[in-house]
Amino acid sequence: MVQPPGLWTSAWQCDAHGPVAPLQPVREPGAASLETLLPQARVPLWIPWPLPTGWVVTGFAEAGDERSGAVAAAVALSGPGPLGGVGECAVVAEDPGVGLGARLAGLDGPDPGEGFDGGAPDDKLRFDGHDIALWNLDLGRGRAVYTGEALAHWLWIIFADADTGMLMGEIHALRDLRGINDGGVSLEPPFGALSPFLVGELAAREETD
Repeated sequence: MVQPPGLWTSAWQCDAHGPVAPLQPVREPGAASLETLLPQARVPLWIPWPLPTGWVVTGFAEAGDERSGAVAAAVALSGPGPLGGVGECAVVAEDPGVGLGARLAGLDGPDPGEGFDGGAPDDKLRFDGHDIALWNLDLGRGRAVYTGEALAHWLWIIFADADTGMLMGEIHALRDLRGINDGGVSLEPPFGALSPFLVGELAAREETD
């Protein structure tokens, strides 16, 4: 159970885990949600760019409060699955220990766990002229999960289901939506309907906390 700040502490408190960054309601996809989230974001708002063919932004989620700002942020994406149907993806950036990425990946702990990066990376993405190394956590058919570190924050790319992870072959670079107007280069991501994966996973997990 998560308790709000009170007389003795300015942080949200979990009975099991101590101080936590509270999860905020999922934001609808659209420019208005993005404009509201951008000034609060203390972590990157990652988006693959260019997006895979036919894919759109389908919602946002964040953890944090007015005091901390958004110390974790997820950008949801949806589009044609590589084997048919609709694919879902969430790209998460977060401070260590927050746990939003692990939550969407279906993990019990807040981070990927020790040893996930013990071998050679399974993929690399480019950002601002640098490579970001990613490792596949190999969690089975329900998810394809890649994780690494970028700009001193955890980076998660979570596909539902695992077959949708084949789209990593079409993703080569990331952009940070916080810098969509940097250098005079405008980035206007396309928006679609609200992601059932993002809403469903966070609502289901919330019920068990």
